[in-house]
Amino acid sequence: MSNEEMFKELSDAIVSCKKDAVIATVEKARDEGIPPAEIIEKGLAAGMNEVGVLFERGKLFLPHVMMAAGAMEAGVALLEKDMPKDAASKKLGIIVNGTVEGDVHDIGKSIVSTMLQSSGFEVHDIGRDVPLQDFIDKAKETSANMIGMSALMTTTLPGQKDVIEMLKEQGMRDGVKVMVGGAPATEAWANKIGADCYAENASEAVTKAKELLL
Repeated sequence: MSNEEMFKELSDAIVSCKKDAVIATVEKARDEGIPPAEIIEKGLAAGMNEVGVLFERGKLFLPHVMMAAGAMEAGVALLEKDMPKDAASKKLGIIVNGTVEGDVHDIGKSIVSTMLQSSGFEVHDIGRDVPLQDFIDKAKETSANMIGMSALMTTTLPGQKDVIEMLKEQGMRDGVKVMVGGAPATEAWANKIGADCYAENASEAVTKAKELLL
């Protein structure tokens, strides 16, 4: 079986919400020697992205999404022991990540958190529909280097801009990088609101976080 076929099988297992199938396929991919990050990104995360699309279209419902997320978590947990660990277990940076107030979507955000964590960042995922001040409070509490904000609706997108303004008002903007993402967000939007970067997907989020924090 080619790597592409393996990724498709992993993705399909996630979409079918079958934890046992996900675990079995992850084990198979490990035996094939596929790197853990690729298994997560091209297999599990791709499947969760598909689940998100199907949910948006009304083809899947919240219980399916929760089951698929649980299956993905089980798959990621299997791979964690294979992840390259820094000799001193030094974290690359501390990131607060969440979906802005008024927005209850969190699949994409959760995938980003998982990928960042797997890449060596300390991630504080504060969930979905997060009051804007909570991003700042959590960043203070954890001495975070970066805040990541997802918005999946055009109506909640302004929340990203508001948090940046609040960081400025509270004298914290210089010490905290800001990454934005979500379906309606774009590079142009990030530039317009003064964010440090825009990430289209989880893989890009890891790359951009490393560029900004290392």
